[in-house]
Amino acid sequence: MSPVPRCLALCALFCLGPVAATEWPLPPPGDDIVGQVQVVTAKYEDTFADLGAANDLGYLEMVVANPGVDPWLPGEGTEVVLPTRFILPPGPREGIVINLAEYRLYYFPKGRNVVHTYPLGIGREGWSSPVTNARITAKTPNPGWTPPQSIREEHAADGDPLPSYVPPGPNNPLGPYKFTLSVPGYLIHGSNKKFGIGMRVSHGCFRMLNPNVLELASMAPVGTPVRIVNEPYKFGRSNGKVYLEAHAPLTESGELSIVDKHTEVINTLLKRDELVNLRLDWDVVREVVAAEDGLPVEIAEPDIAIASGEQPSI
Repeated sequence: MSPVPRCLALCALFCLGPVAATEWPLPPPGDDIVGQVQVVTAKYEDTFADLGAANDLGYLEMVVANPGVDPWLPGEGTEVVLPTRFILPPGPREGIVINLAEYRLYYFPKGRNVVHTYPLGIGREGWSSPVTNARITAKTPNPGWTPPQSIREEHAADGDPLPSYVPPGPNNPLGPYKFTLSVPGYLIHGSNKKFGIGMRVSHGCFRMLNPNVLELASMAPVGTPVRIVNEPYKFGRSNGKVYLEAHAPLTESGELSIVDKHTEVINTLLKRDELVNLRLDWDVVREVVAAEDGLPVEIAEPDIAIASGEQPSI
């Protein structure tokens, strides 16, 4: 693949005008990408939070896909990228898959050749959401909330004491629905706050936009498997081409250096057997890793073998 400016490589993926959807048909076997990047024209009153909620996108994914644009006042007539193209997470396409680094949930309904995907709020630093396998053990409409003692103590220390019980209603932070997981203490639930979806804001649970949690509740039964992963770098194929989608790695303290990020991606690529005989464009790989904008970008020509053992430079 000859070196091509990354912006030009993305242009072919853009669709002008909204075609928002939470349901996408699954790609054919061997392909891993769903959706299409969109570009919309902002109105004067638009914010990224509003555009995200209207298009099932989280706040941070809107910010990183639109560098240099004011998220609170994009401005009348500003073109805003909606990053609605996704490489499906690795592993079995069944049940619920949550990718923490992506702040996103994927639901693969049993017996249907589709996937639903929704933005999430996840655990903040110090209260990280777990990487684990779980299942839905209960579904509760209009839940009440009994704050755990640890959360009550934290709020009290901040001068914001919580009651021992919050009844169902508009002031309930669990929103209109909750899923109880087999991992004790963790839920998937709605929220009484629109802001925070697509960010590290919770005490470990998974927050959804209320329309999304209600839609998921209508589809996902008790017993649905829930696989929680942390994959900042997703690789996938589409029409024989290889793509990379990069997100900022989640850390508990400090930021990883760009060299560490490049090294992680390169080591992962070199370990993947299906990529051994592809001519990877390492310049594009470096650009994608540096951008961390969540947009799938082509990084290799389709099925072109290389005879040399040339290694990439970091």
